[in-house]
Amino acid sequence: MKHVSILVPMGHTSMPNIDGSHQILAQVNSFLADMGKPPLFDLHLVGLTSPVVQRNGLFTIEPDTLIEDVKKTDLIIIPAMHGDIAEALENNKAFSPWIVEQYNNGAEIASLCIGAFFLASTGLLTGKQAATHWSLAGLFRQMYPEVNLVDDKIMTEDDGIYTSGGAYSYLNLIVYLVEKFAGRDIAILISKSFMIDIDRISQSPFIIFQGQKAHEDEPVKKAQEFIENNFAEKITVDQLADMLALGRRSLERRFKHATSNTVTEYIQRVKIEAAKKSFESSRKNINEVMYDVGYTDTKAFRTIFKKVTGLSPVEYRNKYNKGLAA
Repeated sequence: MKHVSILVPMGHTSMPNIDGSHQILAQVNSFLADMGKPPLFDLHLVGLTSPVVQRNGLFTIEPDTLIEDVKKTDLIIIPAMHGDIAEALENNKAFSPWIVEQYNNGAEIASLCIGAFFLASTGLLTGKQAATHWSLAGLFRQMYPEVNLVDDKIMTEDDGIYTSGGAYSYLNLIVYLVEKFAGRDIAILISKSFMIDIDRISQSPFIIFQGQKAHEDEPVKKAQEFIENNFAEKITVDQLADMLALGRRSLERRFKHATSNTVTEYIQRVKIEAAKKSFESSRKNINEVMYDVGYTDTKAFRTIFKKVTGLSPVEYRNKYNKGLAA
């Protein structure tokens, strides 16, 4: 039987992460019991204290175990910690040495959504792939440049460490863990019982590109603003460099450092974001939207759109604009 430690952090925590993980894994045990098989998961809510007050006293969670009483565990689940990130890390730092010790003793670790920030603070994500909520990808890269953040993925697996993308995509990671530990048949039962879309791997369709402005490089900000205000026109790196009185290589280096995108990638993402909004709210056809955002090559537009969103233009329009026929 696998000992599972679902952490109950101090402060404002995602209670759906805690309850949902516990409920799904407990249901695995129920399915196995119906089949005449022994339970697979020994589930525990593990805290620093008991009870743990959540959301300014609106809710209280009572861990059944404290970390000092857990000598050996097989899987640690870290839920999202909301509010001020620095404060959340400080309030829960007592978990860190225990998590590192358990991992070194063979435990696997799964962080859910922005729980990746806390997992990264332990140092265990250094040099590894990780996912987190797409809206905080820029901040994560600033805080943990040593982690290989893949902000388009719903989940990652790297050397016994798992991370999930934004919000309720944690369900996809939990189902993935069910499949790994209990098998495909049980995972399918879970996905049908809880109506979770099994095998979904990308959060790209949900990403809202807002640009990366949390930096102090003013010429780069001017370049970003120019791109965002003129995305329908043909914009070149040389044009931007001349406008800002910078060398091309200098602009490209500074732009990449400030935004984590090349200039060309940024132009593409701004164009595609405008196309997404048009598909969501207008009745324009694919070619009309393509021309509106500055593309003239249908194949190139479709290729870039799918690379950014994970869906073709037609698939995206049909998914998010129900007023239109497929």
